[in-house]
Amino acid sequence: MEKVKKLSKYRDLILMVVDCFCVVVSYYLGTALLTDSVFSFSTYYSRRLVTSIVWYVFIYEILYHMTKRHKNIIRYEEGKDYIFYIILCLATAIVLAILKATFHINVASGRMNILAALLISMMMIGYRILTRYILISDVVNKGIVTKSNQSKKNLLIIGAGNAAHEIIKTIHANFKEDYEIIGIIDDNQKRLDFSVSGVKIIGNRNDIARVCKENAVDLIFFSIARIDKENKKEILNICQQTKAKVRVLPGIREIIGNKNIFDSLRDVQIEDILGREPVKLDNTKIESLIKNHTILVTGGGGSIGSELCRQIMKYQPKKLVMLDIYENNLYDIELELKAKYPQAHIEAVIASVRDKNRLQEVFAKVKPYLVFHAAAHKHVPLMEHSPLEAIKNNVFGTYHVVNACDEFEVKKCILISTDKAVNPTNIMGATKRMCEMMLQAKNAESTTEYVAVRFGNVLGSNGSVVPLFKKQIAEGGPVTVTHQEITRFFMTIPEAVELVLQAMTYAKGGEIFVLDMGEPVKIYDLAKSLIQLSGWVPNKDIKIEITGLRPGEKLYEEILMNEEGLEKTRHDKIFVAEPIHITMDEIENKLAKLDLLLCKEKVDFSEIKNTMKEVVPTFKEPKEVNNQKEG
Repeated sequence: MEKVKKLSKYRDLILMVVDCFCVVVSYYLGTALLTDSVFSFSTYYSRRLVTSIVWYVFIYEILYHMTKRHKNIIRYEEGKDYIFYIILCLATAIVLAILKATFHINVASGRMNILAALLISMMMIGYRILTRYILISDVVNKGIVTKSNQSKKNLLIIGAGNAAHEIIKTIHANFKEDYEIIGIIDDNQKRLDFSVSGVKIIGNRNDIARVCKENAVDLIFFSIARIDKENKKEILNICQQTKAKVRVLPGIREIIGNKNIFDSLRDVQIEDILGREPVKLDNTKIESLIKNHTILVTGGGGSIGSELCRQIMKYQPKKLVMLDIYENNLYDIELELKAKYPQAHIEAVIASVRDKNRLQEVFAKVKPYLVFHAAAHKHVPLMEHSPLEAIKNNVFGTYHVVNACDEFEVKKCILISTDKAVNPTNIMGATKRMCEMMLQAKNAESTTEYVAVRFGNVLGSNGSVVPLFKKQIAEGGPVTVTHQEITRFFMTIPEAVELVLQAMTYAKGGEIFVLDMGEPVKIYDLAKSLIQLSGWVPNKDIKIEITGLRPGEKLYEEILMNEEGLEKTRHDKIFVAEPIHITMDEIENKLAKLDLLLCKEKVDFSEIKNTMKEVVPTFKEPKEVNNQKEG
């Protein structure tokens, strides 16, 4: 290693000497081939040969330094660099030919110079490849002895495209002591037994389980960036049946700009195995409602609210106002958006939707055109323990927002609702159902168009089960599931928000839009998948512990209420429920009953629950729904 460091001081001189050697040998061979004389030349030929070599070296070195080839690091050179050396050698021969024709220099013929140039380029590329091979070898590059094969991880690569080539190249250059590449899996049968960067293609997706078992594969790299969701889901489902940990290459949009594909590999996310296709949007209609208008988002610092703000900014609003009571998250999204849109008018406002006067002050100042109401308490068990807080924030907070929208003539008010509002079995769900009813009643007497958009769990949101599972897996378990049969609907945060924006364009007022959540997912199976894809065996390496249903928790969630019909919209993932006719007078009576609860010094949970059942007729006991499901 020390010798290599000393030699590196004289790198340019050494390269020049080697280049001169290549020129001398190439001209000698070229002349020998053209004259059929291997060992001796006439004095005339010898003089011309020496003159040609001197001039060639002189011109070559000038062009070599002009093109800054001497700045190249040999260990990182590849195909395009080698092609450049061929061009450089031929260009030198052409310049030499021009000088010969112009100044009658006594050098070799044009044919001889071209042949020599080709031989020179071959030799130069050859010694550079040899040097590169030596430099990236473990002993010279790392200065250490290669680890024993026992410490290496057996690696299987899925996909035989350019990404696989880049990954293999990176491993061979920098991680040879860490990985033993078993082979490549590719579904293109014509590629079977072919190789990518020296690694053989050994089968298709149906061979994954067998290959992993026979070769004790520790790690699978899924290296296909361009693949539809259904095929990706199917292949990852096969992978999770093995004992290998899986890392995936994200979609092509995510890896643009990241030159090192190897570094783009990430752990499998639940989105990868849900198999949901990207949402197609009518961006023109969304833009017409947002561009050059003032938009207000309540709960702007939350997981849904902040994503709403991100996507709203793509449509060039005149002003975006983000309102939240929690300053830390609001500050984070404000910094993020102002950094991305430095010229845009973005305002963060600290306020609570519970505070009627503060809301009116904000509305009077900003005069929003659209209001997205995402502020709410959403955590079911917490709201069972603090039911009055759910009523204050969700019900009366929404009431203040609804009235402010009416008073300040907002064009549309969009409530972010939940599938837990359907036949609710908990306080949180009942409060959200009350909000839906309130919007439908207010819509009948206001110029503002009030709508609700209802969807299920969003992946990665605050309080979502997926981040909890990942944390528990990282800590070695156990992973806690409340019931072996519990199911939920899932979608990604960006997908949910995109559909909210699209539903807004269909709204005429009074609708409850229902998003297509796909197939329900069994939470126990979700836990197993995440454990398997992390390279562990469920209930062996990491236990899954059944903890029992929490207060107010359903075994399953519904998307529609029994009394609602469901109609299609122009978007295949958005449906609309028929509005239930209710007046604002009826809503006010219900609010009065809830207000009495808030005015009492002391109130027990049963009284709160009974009152919620009065104001929300579809409110049920969890055991009624769960027993029906289990039966």
